[in-house]
Amino acid sequence: MKKFDLKSFVSSKKFVITVSFIGLFLVSVGISLLVFYYVAPNAASNLITKVNQKTKLNLALPKTAECPINGEKYTQAEADIWNTRRPISMMIENSTDARPESGLSRADVVYEAVAEGGITRFNAIFYCAAAAEDVQAAPLRSARVYFVNMAAGYGTDPIFLHQGEANNICSDCPGGAKPSSEINPTVNVLTLFDKLGWDGGTTGNNLDGGYNIGFPIVERNQYRLSSTVAAAWEHSVVADLDLVWQEAAKRGFNYKDASGVPWTKGFTKWLFQDGKATSSPTASDIKFNFWASMPGYDVEWKYDSSTNTYKRFNGGTADVDWEFDKPQLSASNIAIMFAKETGPLDSEKHMFYQVIGSGKAIVFQNGEVVQGTWQKASALDREVFYDTNGKEIPMVRGQTWVEILPAGNQVTY
Repeated sequence: MKKFDLKSFVSSKKFVITVSFIGLFLVSVGISLLVFYYVAPNAASNLITKVNQKTKLNLALPKTAECPINGEKYTQAEADIWNTRRPISMMIENSTDARPESGLSRADVVYEAVAEGGITRFNAIFYCAAAAEDVQAAPLRSARVYFVNMAAGYGTDPIFLHQGEANNICSDCPGGAKPSSEINPTVNVLTLFDKLGWDGGTTGNNLDGGYNIGFPIVERNQYRLSSTVAAAWEHSVVADLDLVWQEAAKRGFNYKDASGVPWTKGFTKWLFQDGKATSSPTASDIKFNFWASMPGYDVEWKYDSSTNTYKRFNGGTADVDWEFDKPQLSASNIAIMFAKETGPLDSEKHMFYQVIGSGKAIVFQNGEVVQGTWQKASALDREVFYDTNGKEIPMVRGQTWVEILPAGNQVTY
């Protein structure tokens, strides 16, 4: 057998021609992409975005793993990821100037309530649906007591991600604290953090983008929604959730803590059911407002029998996720919690919603409506929904939105 001579081959005409063709091909591809970018910059940007957002896993595998938070089924590979960490509870703003938000389609549960002045805010729980991709979520915003109370139901020390909070800190005030007329003690989030033991330093589960974490975990991107028009400074904080989980791991907040206690200890898992689409829904167009004086925050959910989900509209416009090819937000369950509203309580116009205790509830799923109640015994207990017979309402597997409305508000469907 003739021995292969690498040196001779490399110097041969055949090798030179082959390399030349490869080089010419790579150059032509580069020129084509460059022309494509300048001729159709938006399309090119979308192409690059799609490449960047490719899943890290093979999602064509059987979906056999149940998400403990919303019952959705995922691949075992995704479960292997979420079983190494604990949920992120993230504050996301919803002012009209901040829309559309980023990342909400990858949340497992989303809570919505008024933050101030009839302007709603979200608390998004990220765990299972965010396992396969690196999710960019935005805009990060400040916390309120009632959102913290909802987040505290997600097991032992969830990763609470926010950008400040309602507090009484004041460097120019006597004693370094604002008077109660400026911020009512009831809405002081720092007091609740202390009660829960959520450390806000560099070792705790309380991650504050304006205080104890920074770039690249969170960053200001005033051009998130437009390459030419800068958003206001307060609407621009973006969080990289993979980096948030990495930071939490450094602090010892993995699936189990340093003492070997899993985050699921004390976590109340809902009952789940498989969805059953209906072609003749009795609740196909759900409408409600938070404050009648603020129509820009009115919500509508329209039932889609082809997917057995509800499509979200906010302020009369289809509500989309700015990431992931801009899908319209949808949910398998819409759970309405009617809560006692108090406020404004102080000169900073803080509100308070009583989300611990019980109250009336309406749950929409499978194109149908179930009247009932909600119960949440303490901050550390998760809310559970019951029908009029006192039986827990099983949630349809998939994303769930919990809408916290002032008691007495009307919901039409």
